[in-house]
Amino acid sequence: MWDRNMTAARQFHAREGHLRVPRQHREDVDGELLGLGSFVANARRRAAMLSPERREALNVLDMRW
Repeated sequence: MWDRNMTAARQFHAREGHLRVPRQHREDVDGELLGLGSFVANARRRAAMLSPERREALNVLDMRW
């Protein structure tokens, strides 16, 4: 699930130039709607529990913690 959400995050970032995703935003990835807004909000809330690799993957997309 992490990989699919990261695909959505990369897609959003490539299109919008940022990762400030509205909480209710759903991103279409290959015909599947993913709750990207929820994913980003949850990642922020659980930042201390994320592995360094996952934090770095989000940092590359200019995540605002």
